[in-house]
Amino acid sequence: MAGIVRYGAYVPYTRIARSAIAGGAGERAVASFDEDAVSMAVEACREALREGAAPDQVLFATTSPPYAEKLAAAIIHAACALPHEAGSADLGASSRSGLSALGLGADLATAGRRVLVCASDVVIGAPEGPRERSGGDAAAAFVLGPDSEAGARVIGRAAATSEYLDVWRTPEMPFARQWEDRFGLEVLAPLLEDVAHRALRGAGLQPADLALLVAEATSERAAAGLAATLGIKPECVADRLASSVGRAGAAHAGLLLARALDSASPGDRILVVSGADGAEAVVFEVTDRIQAARPSHRVDAWISSKRADLAWTTWLKWRGILPFEPPRRPDPERPAAPPMQRAERWKYAFTGSRCTACGAAQLPPQRVCVACGAVDRMEPEPFADASGRIATFTVDRLAYSLQPPVVAAVVDFERGGRFQCELTDVDPAKVAIGDELEMTFRRLFTAQGVHNYFWKARPRR
Repeated sequence: MAGIVRYGAYVPYTRIARSAIAGGAGERAVASFDEDAVSMAVEACREALREGAAPDQVLFATTSPPYAEKLAAAIIHAACALPHEAGSADLGASSRSGLSALGLGADLATAGRRVLVCASDVVIGAPEGPRERSGGDAAAAFVLGPDSEAGARVIGRAAATSEYLDVWRTPEMPFARQWEDRFGLEVLAPLLEDVAHRALRGAGLQPADLALLVAEATSERAAAGLAATLGIKPECVADRLASSVGRAGAAHAGLLLARALDSASPGDRILVVSGADGAEAVVFEVTDRIQAARPSHRVDAWISSKRADLAWTTWLKWRGILPFEPPRRPDPERPAAPPMQRAERWKYAFTGSRCTACGAAQLPPQRVCVACGAVDRMEPEPFADASGRIATFTVDRLAYSLQPPVVAAVVDFERGGRFQCELTDVDPAKVAIGDELEMTFRRLFTAQGVHNYFWKARPRR
């Protein structure tokens, strides 16, 4: 058997009120202009990987990959500084792929592997349509290993596949389409009920034995009706975060599971059901190791850390939906493959160096120590999880940005070393010398089809 050894989640800083889109209550989480499914997945994975042995397999599920043909899991692998020997694979094409990846990871863990499963999505819909209004952006990650180490072990599973036209998008279509909700309800509701009953039977449980039901689907009505069908009390049904995050595509089942584990007690049984192009269900039993499995940022902490004043037109520009005046300057040069490969540990994992002669930290990594002049006396020093403070900063109102003005800062790290970088998720009016910062993996720009990823700093969330 296998289970969840560690987990993490991520909800971006920015929110947009649904009243600013096309009416409705609440707000939805929005990936920033410098975020995508990969960068958000890295944030969730960093939470799940803070302790414990490194995984030997990475599975990444998304319906919004940054490349149509290029392994996105390899970027996550590099940003998390995982072992060269670790395998990797992408899953997608359906928002159910997140829970499917978790089930596949459990199979691999049962076979003796240690697996990192991450799911992330940037959900884009046609302007003023239901997908734009009800969607949300988020990520979740889980490390799966033997149940002897698990904070929540898998005790039951079931799946069903059905070919029907619910949500679809061809490569040429800018937005996904969805059939009317009553059809989704008619098809999905029986599938959700079927997999839920079979997963419970496999676990040797009745619905009354559950501490919590986590249900989500492309049809909100089908997901909402499952509890009544199973006879589960309302207080035992997880909030689907519709009013605070929105349905986060392939990441949503994982996000809701992570939130459930944040407050679960040993002995709790949790049923997770996801419906899209069929249905999938997994039953977890929480163990007395759950506290050790928890991340430093819980889901509710991510949700409450926010800025909720984004204009709808700005969001449309971020997603490339609304045409706008480009910068009056040459386009950036495409990042070249050879220097990216040579500097992989610096560019993706933000690994500097430390002089073994005098102990001085160096960013970027150096051959010659900037403090004592020693040559080739360096050892790798990771800085991705290092905290720092603003030594000085500037607010640039002339430099081009999709979220002006640009705030650049010189960061002094607590473990030594100084680095100049751009700040993100920041209010320019509130920046001050001495502010505490943490690093975050972002997409700087895209040139000739190549996404240039690197690290920025943000106020500690």
